Amino acid sequence: MAKPIRLVDDHQHAFWLDRDDAGLVQDLDEQDIDYAWLLTWEIPPDQHDPNQTAILNPNNIRADGTHAGLTLQDVITAHHHFPARFIPGYCPYPALPNACDLLRAAAKIHGVRICGEWKFRMLVNDPRTLELFRVAGELHMPVLLHFDVPYLPGPDGRPVYQKQWYGGTVENLEATLRACPGTNFIGHAPGFWREISANADQDPTAYPKGPITGPGRLYRLFETYPNLFADLSANSGRTAIARDPVHGRNFILRFADRLLFGRDGHGGDLWQFLQTLDLPQDVLDKTCFRNAERLVPPQS
Repeated sequence: MAKPIRLVDDHQHAFWLDRDDAGLVQDLDEQDIDYAWLLTWEIPPDQHDPNQTAILNPNNIRADGTHAGLTLQDVITAHHHFPARFIPGYCPYPALPNACDLLRAAAKIHGVRICGEWKFRMLVNDPRTLELFRVAGELHMPVLLHFDVPYLPGPDGRPVYQKQWYGGTVENLEATLRACPGTNFIGHAPGFWREISANADQDPTAYPKGPITGPGRLYRLFETYPNLFADLSANSGRTAIARDPVHGRNFILRFADRLLFGRDGHGGDLWQFLQTLDLPQDVLDKTCFRNAERLVPPQS
């Protein structure tokens, strides 16, 4: 299978997983990736998880011992060092009273062009979040959303609370898509991709595996809302496609105009898997760079 004209990584972070910005550029070079969207993940103090600290930048520890996450300063630093390799993204905590002003200022001062990564322990259709998303739409920024469901079924079928949840459920996502038709959204993470299969409500695992039992709710969302996209990054997107390769290939063919190549990490696992699917060249090009550049056109 031929390679696409270029590869654009829509989901990347700097100064984490033991690599600084130069290390990330080295990884992009090793994987023949032209450039990446560089995203924040701001962690409010009350959402700090000490288990995550080891993979993050130690410079971002607060005085109280909580970690600020993947910050706008990290994005600005990396973009300043390698302006041709990164498009800056940023998503402020929507509960801040000035979140919308922060996003506007980041666009004007630092050239931020993506609102992301949105990854907060609040409902994605919270009124404060919707206000931020509408501003992102006015600024022509796509919003990259991280979803982890608040409940998974336990051994007896009863819901078990998940402490590390983000965004809510697919119903909260649909409410957001309806409320913000002028904003493009990119779905990501286990809580989003589990909905590729019809048995999402019965699967007790965070990263479902095994055959797809039938079209899940993602099908209806893609068919109903033209402002919904998704990336194939991390163990969520890649696993959702790879868990049932025949179904995964058909899913990519069906929604080729909505899917983006992304990694949310390092290495070539996703590209290596895509090569096994024997995708048509136009589908491969859309997934690997055209859809990303339709949402965020490259600047000369």
